Amino acid sequence: MADWVIVVDDDTANLKMAGHILSKGGMRVTALKSGQALLDYVAEHGSPDLILLDILMPGMDGFETLLKLREQQESVKEVPVIFLTANEDEESETKGLSLGAMDFIKKPFVSEVLTLRVRHIIDLVHLQRNLEAEVEKKTAENQKLFLNVVSTLTTAIDAKDTYTNGHSNRVAFYASEIAKRSGYSEKEQKDIYMMGLLHDVGKIGVPDTVINKPAKLTEDEFDKIKNHPVMGARILKNIREMPKLATGARWHHERYSGGGYPDGLIGEDIPKEARIIAVADAYDAMTSRRSYRDILPQGIVREEIENGRGTQFDPDFADIMLAMIDEDVDYKLREE
Repeated sequence: MADWVIVVDDDTANLKMAGHILSKGGMRVTALKSGQALLDYVAEHGSPDLILLDILMPGMDGFETLLKLREQQESVKEVPVIFLTANEDEESETKGLSLGAMDFIKKPFVSEVLTLRVRHIIDLVHLQRNLEAEVEKKTAENQKLFLNVVSTLTTAIDAKDTYTNGHSNRVAFYASEIAKRSGYSEKEQKDIYMMGLLHDVGKIGVPDTVINKPAKLTEDEFDKIKNHPVMGARILKNIREMPKLATGARWHHERYSGGGYPDGLIGEDIPKEARIIAVADAYDAMTSRRSYRDILPQGIVREEIENGRGTQFDPDFADIMLAMIDEDVDYKLREE
């Protein structure tokens, strides 16, 4: 398909000459005689590949036309504009370039110069768009690969504990729901979901015999468990796609009033993502079957979270979790 160029000039002779030259160069040309005509035409017919715009026109000059064109619709912002001018005026050239014009062409036209400069800019824009499309494609492929790796890691984490199958996915869901109700953006919700999926990744380095031990853990065994946040953060810290991914892994066992592990952080010093995951993690732990107990009733779970409000948990995020519990009297939340 031929590239489409709109030429805007109040001089009929200039319009005919430019149209003839560019048509011979294999382009489709639309000729318009005013800035307002351009605005109306583009609003109705869409964006061309390039606009040749005269500066000195009665009524609305080229500069004002370009300003209004960029404000008119999003798709026009990327259309390259070349100003046409009969004068070599440095001030006008500076102003035009500052408004986003890509070039200036002096009138009267030299056929080869006009064709080549228009063709070069159109080719440059096409190349840029192709590169952007290729980058988007590669980004999507990398994102898909990253999600596959996360899914594999999540499966490996949950396979370590025979009693908490699906724990990582549930914590991720609860955490993203708390974030949503807290007014976080969609991107922040997605980031917290990913942190929730991988919050226990450090358990990969903890022996299965310790994780699944039905009896009380020895001090040495508990130290191994307590090391999983540090190990998890070490695993995740160099993932470029999500620089903050290690946040949930390292600090989801910190306590709001202090005394948690591994760093003994207090209150607002604990990253907000980790404070959210801490509540979600505790809720799922209490509503999951263990070797030494069954699923706890909602009433007891609610009481535990309420008692931990301001001590174990951030009070704001605990309140949201309590509201979610009150809405979930039949334990449907776990099935999401």
